[in-house]
Amino acid sequence: MNTAAGDVRVAGVLLAAGLSRRMGRPKPLVSLAGQPLVRHAAAALSAVPGYACRLVVLPPGAAGDAIRDALRDLPVTFAVNPEPGRGMMGSFRAAVQTLPAGLDGVNFALADMPLVPAEAHRALLHAFADRRAPVTLAAYGPPDAAVSAPPHLFRADLLPAILAAPDADHGPRHLLRAHAAQAVTCPFPAAWLLDVDTPAALAEAEARLREAGPVRTAGPDAPGG
Repeated sequence: MNTAAGDVRVAGVLLAAGLSRRMGRPKPLVSLAGQPLVRHAAAALSAVPGYACRLVVLPPGAAGDAIRDALRDLPVTFAVNPEPGRGMMGSFRAAVQTLPAGLDGVNFALADMPLVPAEAHRALLHAFADRRAPVTLAAYGPPDAAVSAPPHLFRADLLPAILAAPDADHGPRHLLRAHAAQAVTCPFPAAWLLDVDTPAALAEAEARLREAGPVRTAGPDAPGG
């Protein structure tokens, strides 16, 4: 079966409410290639018309307001994680509580992974539309040494388990473990995997973007889907 991504209603969620302890300043707002870090991941999300909606989860206060301002021209809506100090699961819950009813799935991406392009989102959407697996995963690198990392797409029937999950500094790993046998994995280049948590990682992202060519920070009017 080869089902079009438009046949399913999937929300794209970008988690941008982390405390940035290792970076020493609000991580989504640090400059990468002349743009706020969060702008890179949000632009990739926005460049995929197959999403039914796009949601960015923010921290409260001035940092959240600044992220809103950085993304003001992109087709995204916002939710606030009121207590980001309680861990990433709070951002997952804030997203699920805010999203509309009637979705088939939700794809969760991270603001601090700026090298994941729109192409990865499209591949995950098409794989989910084709298989409707409980979880559709991204894996980076060669098959014998692939690393699983976001974005991860969860089928809608798993969302209540996300709401019920306790606080944690990571996402719903228990669901990934529980549904590992049924998971569908999309392979991606290792070069797309970089978690910008430290100044050194930020410098590495700058170097990789220079090698890759012009930075894409536009909205959904770009070609492709």
